[in-house]
Amino acid sequence: MGEASKVSRYLYTVLILFIIWMFLTSSFDPQELVMGVIFSLIVGALTYEVFTEKGLANLNPRRIAYFVAYIPYFIWAMIMANLDVAYRVLHPKRPINPGIVECKTTLTNNTGKLVLANSITLTPGTITLDVKGDRYFIHWIDVKDESVEGASESITKPFEKFLKVIFE
Repeated sequence: MGEASKVSRYLYTVLILFIIWMFLTSSFDPQELVMGVIFSLIVGALTYEVFTEKGLANLNPRRIAYFVAYIPYFIWAMIMANLDVAYRVLHPKRPINPGIVECKTTLTNNTGKLVLANSITLTPGTITLDVKGDRYFIHWIDVKDESVEGASESITKPFEKFLKVIFE
Protein backbone atom coordinates (compact mmCIF):
# COMPACT_ATOMS: atom_id res chain seq x y z
CA MET A 1 0.00 0.00 0.00
CA GLY A 2 1.51 3.33 -1.07
CA GLU A 3 1.56 6.60 0.75
CA ALA A 4 -1.56 8.70 0.86
CA SER A 5 -1.70 12.16 -0.67
CA LYS A 6 -0.33 15.12 1.26
CA VAL A 7 -3.84 16.53 1.66
CA SER A 8 -5.14 13.26 3.13
CA ARG A 9 -2.19 13.03 5.52
CA TYR A 10 -2.61 16.69 6.54
CA LEU A 11 -6.38 16.38 7.13
CA TYR A 12 -5.92 13.20 9.18
CA THR A 13 -3.23 14.86 11.30
CA VAL A 14 -5.40 17.94 11.90
CA LEU A 15 -8.37 15.75 12.84
CA ILE A 16 -6.39 13.69 15.35
CA LEU A 17 -4.76 16.79 16.86
CA PHE A 18 -8.17 18.43 17.23
CA ILE A 19 -9.60 15.32 18.93
CA ILE A 20 -6.64 15.36 21.34
CA TRP A 21 -7.25 19.08 21.95
CA MET A 22 -10.90 18.44 22.75
CA PHE A 23 -10.00 15.57 25.06
CA LEU A 24 -7.44 17.67 26.94
CA THR A 25 -9.60 20.78 27.27
CA SER A 26 -12.91 18.95 27.92
CA SER A 27 -14.72 22.03 26.66
CA PHE A 28 -17.19 22.84 23.92
CA ASP A 29 -16.79 26.57 24.45
CA PRO A 30 -16.66 28.24 21.00
CA GLN A 31 -13.41 30.06 21.85
CA GLU A 32 -11.78 26.77 22.90
CA LEU A 33 -12.96 25.07 19.71
CA VAL A 34 -11.67 27.90 17.48
CA MET A 35 -8.29 27.88 19.22
CA GLY A 36 -8.19 24.09 18.90
CA VAL A 37 -8.82 24.29 15.16
CA ILE A 38 -6.21 27.03 14.72
CA PHE A 39 -3.53 25.16 16.66
CA SER A 40 -4.41 21.87 14.97
CA LEU A 41 -4.08 23.48 11.54
CA ILE A 42 -0.70 25.03 12.42
CA VAL A 43 0.78 21.98 14.15
CA GLY A 44 -0.68 19.71 11.46
CA ALA A 45 1.09 21.73 8.74
CA LEU A 46 4.39 21.27 10.55
CA THR A 47 4.05 17.60 11.46
CA TYR A 48 1.82 15.75 8.98
CA GLU A 49 4.79 14.27 7.11
CA VAL A 50 5.98 12.36 10.19
CA PHE A 51 2.54 11.83 11.74
CA THR A 52 1.05 9.39 9.23
CA GLU A 53 1.74 7.62 5.97
CA LYS A 54 -1.81 6.48 5.26
CA GLY A 55 -3.73 9.67 5.98
CA LEU A 56 -7.51 9.42 6.04
CA ALA A 57 -7.26 5.70 5.17
CA ASN A 58 -6.55 5.23 8.89
CA LEU A 59 -10.21 6.03 9.56
CA ASN A 60 -11.22 2.54 8.45
CA PRO A 61 -14.22 1.41 10.59
CA ARG A 62 -12.55 -1.94 11.42
CA ARG A 63 -9.43 -0.15 12.71
CA ILE A 64 -11.52 2.23 14.78
CA ALA A 65 -13.50 -0.67 16.26
CA TYR A 66 -10.31 -2.52 17.21
CA PHE A 67 -8.85 0.67 18.71
CA VAL A 68 -12.00 1.20 20.79
CA ALA A 69 -11.86 -2.48 21.89
CA TYR A 70 -8.13 -2.22 22.69
CA ILE A 71 -8.61 0.52 25.29
CA PRO A 72 -10.71 -1.53 27.76
CA TYR A 73 -8.60 -4.63 27.02
CA PHE A 74 -5.42 -2.73 27.87
CA ILE A 75 -6.99 -1.25 31.02
CA TRP A 76 -8.09 -4.75 32.10
CA ALA A 77 -4.58 -6.12 31.46
CA MET A 78 -3.12 -3.28 33.55
CA ILE A 79 -5.52 -3.93 36.43
CA MET A 80 -4.80 -7.66 36.43
CA ALA A 81 -1.03 -7.06 36.27
CA ASN A 82 -1.27 -4.53 39.12
CA LEU A 83 -3.12 -7.07 41.26
CA ASP A 84 -0.55 -9.73 40.41
CA VAL A 85 2.38 -7.46 41.35
CA ALA A 86 0.61 -6.34 44.54
CA TYR A 87 0.11 -10.00 45.51
CA ARG A 88 3.80 -10.72 44.94
CA VAL A 89 4.86 -7.69 46.98
CA LEU A 90 2.52 -8.45 49.87
CA HIS A 91 3.10 -12.21 49.97
CA PRO A 92 5.46 -13.15 52.84
CA LYS A 93 7.70 -15.24 50.57
CA ARG A 94 7.57 -12.83 47.60
CA PRO A 95 7.03 -15.43 44.89
CA ILE A 96 9.02 -13.93 42.05
CA ASN A 97 11.22 -15.42 39.38
CA PRO A 98 12.66 -12.35 37.61
CA GLY A 99 14.53 -12.54 34.35
CA ILE A 100 15.02 -11.10 30.91
CA VAL A 101 13.20 -12.89 28.11
CA GLU A 102 13.23 -12.48 24.36
CA CYS A 103 9.91 -12.15 22.55
CA LYS A 104 9.19 -12.02 18.86
CA THR A 105 6.53 -9.84 17.28
CA THR A 106 4.62 -10.28 14.07
CA LEU A 107 4.09 -6.51 13.76
CA THR A 108 5.94 -4.79 10.93
CA ASN A 109 4.72 -1.20 11.35
CA ASN A 110 7.06 0.92 13.50
CA THR A 111 4.19 2.75 15.21
CA GLY A 112 2.57 -0.57 16.06
CA LYS A 113 5.87 -1.83 17.47
CA LEU A 114 6.17 1.34 19.57
CA VAL A 115 2.65 0.96 20.96
CA LEU A 116 3.37 -2.71 21.74
CA ALA A 117 6.59 -1.81 23.59
CA ASN A 118 4.77 0.88 25.57
CA SER A 119 1.83 -1.43 26.34
CA ILE A 120 4.24 -4.01 27.72
CA THR A 121 6.08 -1.43 29.82
CA LEU A 122 2.88 0.15 31.15
CA THR A 123 1.66 -3.25 32.32
CA PRO A 124 3.22 -3.81 35.77
CA GLY A 125 5.55 -6.78 36.03
CA THR A 126 7.10 -6.27 32.58
CA ILE A 127 9.46 -3.66 31.18
CA THR A 128 10.60 -3.46 27.58
CA LEU A 129 14.37 -3.05 27.70
CA ASP A 130 15.22 -3.10 24.00
CA VAL A 131 13.68 -3.63 20.59
CA LYS A 132 15.76 -4.93 17.70
CA GLY A 133 13.81 -5.56 14.53
CA ASP A 134 11.08 -8.04 15.43
CA ARG A 135 12.70 -8.97 18.78
CA TYR A 136 11.77 -7.50 22.15
CA PHE A 137 13.92 -7.94 25.23
CA ILE A 138 11.69 -7.74 28.28
CA HIS A 139 12.33 -7.88 32.02
CA TRP A 140 9.60 -10.09 33.46
CA ILE A 141 8.92 -10.25 37.19
CA ASP A 142 7.86 -13.91 37.06
CA VAL A 143 9.36 -15.79 34.13
CA LYS A 144 6.99 -18.64 33.33
CA ASP A 145 8.62 -19.72 30.07
CA GLU A 146 12.11 -18.75 28.89
CA SER A 147 11.58 -19.82 25.29
CA VAL A 148 10.97 -17.13 22.70
CA GLU A 149 7.68 -18.79 21.69
CA GLY A 150 6.43 -19.21 25.27
CA ALA A 151 7.35 -15.70 26.38
CA SER A 152 5.84 -14.23 23.20
CA GLU A 153 2.63 -16.16 23.78
CA SER A 154 2.32 -14.73 27.30
CA ILE A 155 3.54 -11.17 26.76
CA THR A 156 3.27 -9.89 23.18
CA LYS A 157 0.54 -12.00 21.52
CA PRO A 158 -2.40 -10.74 23.62
CA PHE A 159 -1.69 -7.14 22.55
CA GLU A 160 -0.75 -8.01 18.96
CA LYS A 161 -4.20 -9.35 18.06
CA PHE A 162 -5.50 -5.77 18.38
CA LEU A 163 -2.42 -3.82 17.26
CA LYS A 164 -2.02 -5.82 14.03
CA VAL A 165 -5.46 -4.65 12.84
CA ILE A 166 -4.98 -1.07 14.11
CA PHE A 167 -1.51 -0.42 12.66
CA GLU A 168 -0.85 -2.88 9.84
